[in-house]
Parts: sequence; C-alpha cells; structure tokens
Amino acid sequence: MASQGKKWPSREGFTADVLTSFLRSTVLNPWIMVPLFALAQYSGKGRAVTEARPHLLKALRVCASLGLLNRVSAWLDQRSANNGASDTYDWNKEIVVLTGGSNGIGRIVAQQLGDRGIKVAILDITPPSPAELPKTVRFYECDITSPEAIAEVATQIRTSLGRPTILINNAGILPAKTILEISPQLTRRLFEINNMSHYWLAQEFLPDMVKNNHGMVVTVASQAGYTVAANMVTYCATKAAAIAFHEGLGTELLTRFNAPKVRTVLVTQSFTRTTLIDGLTPEDGFIAPLLYPETVAENLVKQVLTGRSGHVNVPGSSGWISTHLRGFPLWFQNTIRNTMEESMRVEKSK
Repeated sequence: MASQGKKWPSREGFTADVLTSFLRSTVLNPWIMVPLFALAQYSGKGRAVTEARPHLLKALRVCASLGLLNRVSAWLDQRSANNGASDTYDWNKEIVVLTGGSNGIGRIVAQQLGDRGIKVAILDITPPSPAELPKTVRFYECDITSPEAIAEVATQIRTSLGRPTILINNAGILPAKTILEISPQLTRRLFEINNMSHYWLAQEFLPDMVKNNHGMVVTVASQAGYTVAANMVTYCATKAAAIAFHEGLGTELLTRFNAPKVRTVLVTQSFTRTTLIDGLTPEDGFIAPLLYPETVAENLVKQVLTGRSGHVNVPGSSGWISTHLRGFPLWFQNTIRNTMEESMRVEKSK
C-alpha cells in the first residue's frame, strides 16, 4: 500500500495528463473534428462561416488530420503488438503468478484480481499485510533471487492451483545510492530482483504458455528505464534491462517460439507513493505528478483484463518525454537529467 509515516507533497488542480486527455476528447477527437471540417467545407452555412474566418478552416483541417493520424497510429501499434492475432481469456480458468504481491502496487493488483475471482499466486519473502485476501489469492514464500527456489515454488503452484497462464514481474527494490556508494553485494541483488528474476521466472512458466499459444507476461519496469538520474543509476540500469527483456521477449515469441498469441505487457510508471521511494525527495509536479499506487495498479489490471499486449505508461505526459528522450538533442537530454537531480536527492534523515 502507500507508504506509511511519510507525508508526501500534494498538488491540486490541473496536471499535464488532465490537459492532454481533454484535448484528445475534444479538438483532437476525429469523431468530432472530421464532421465539423466536412460541414465547414461542404455545407452552405459552413462555407459562409469559414469565408469570414479563413483561419478557422485551416485549424479544423489540422485538428482533424492530427486526430485521425493519432487514431490510426494507435490502431497500428495495437495490431503490431498483438501480431494481428486475437485470443480469448476465460478468467475463471486463468492463473496469475505475481511477484512482490505482499506490499505496494503488487498488493493492490492481487486484491483487484482476487476481487474478480481470478486465481493469483503471490511470490514474496514476507506474507501480505493485512493478512485478509480474497479466497482465490494464495501466498507462496519465495526468494526470487534464487532459481532453485523459483523452481520449487513453481512445482507447488502447479500442484495446488494449476499451470499459470499469466506472469506479472512486479517485484523491485530501489536503493538511493550513487555509483561509488553502492556495494557489489547490493548491486548484484538489485539486478537479481529487478531484472534477472524475470528470466528465471519466464523459464519456469513460459514453456506452458508457448505450448498452448496462450498466456501473458507483464513486466513492471519504470520510466526510470528511459531516463537515467543521479542517486539511482543502478536502479535505472535494471529497469532499462527490464524494458529490453520485454521487447526481446515479444520478438522471440513471434519469430522463435511460434506463439503469436502469448501477450506481453510493459508497465512504465513515474514516482509512486510507496516505501520504494521513501529515501528520495520527488516533487509533485504538473508534468510528473506523484502517483498513488492504486492508480498504477488499476491501469495494470485494466490492461491485463483486455487480454491484449500493450504499454501502460503513467503518467502519460512524463512518459512521452521519457520514451522519446533519446531522440532529442544531447543538450536537451542532459538538461532533463541534470534538472531531475533535485528530485533524486537523498533525505538527510536517511
């Protein structure tokens, strides 16, 4: 759940996501702008109005074109991500394996899936708190840094629940340390939890999905995987590796495993109000507001329930900047990274 004992900054009013959502539903909505453009272009009253205001027709043309382009691009993205293949999910039969499901975002995901009667196997080193969980959610103690422990628990899950069809790689840690401060032991553990466990878990549960050409692998990465920042370089590196795992898995499912219906979902969220960032001092800004774990969990679960591959990028505005940052000039990239330094400062009390 949300971090306890720490008062996070809170902002009221508009955010960039609220503004962009409004624009997409109005002036960039082709179902609104294309008919308006047609009326302005071909109806008598419309021509009379645009003749008096020539810039209005140009504005309508631009908005209608951008709206159509955005919708077509989104459709092509969906078709490509899902390999042009449809599939059906029976949520009474699907079985979910969820790492890091005892706290934070994972705990809410487990609750939301369990409330829908979906079977969930939580893999974590500590039991969920509070202990009350939906009847379909079970806890399995497992150290995901150990391939042997994962293999043992996988056998237990197959015996007690059945063969999992959905894997959600959610577990993660974030030590707020510089490159010179972080120890070799912690560096290794960070990569094992945030990235290497994805491979070991996939090697256990993916073969059944490939065999049946049905299933889903969800990778919870971070916008930090696109944008490196001070005091969390190692964490950013693990999340960049997680993004590469997601992208490579999708390619191999199609071209090497002949399983085009096995879905892949990537989750890249910004700073979220959990214990993971207790040691840092992020701001609640216009472009990148501090997220509530419920927001991330709801978006993740919503995508899973579609039964389709996709990219959950929240908040969308900071996510757009993060995913496109490498395409900007170097001076702009460095400005963004250096500006983020203030948010990455470690609290003195820590």
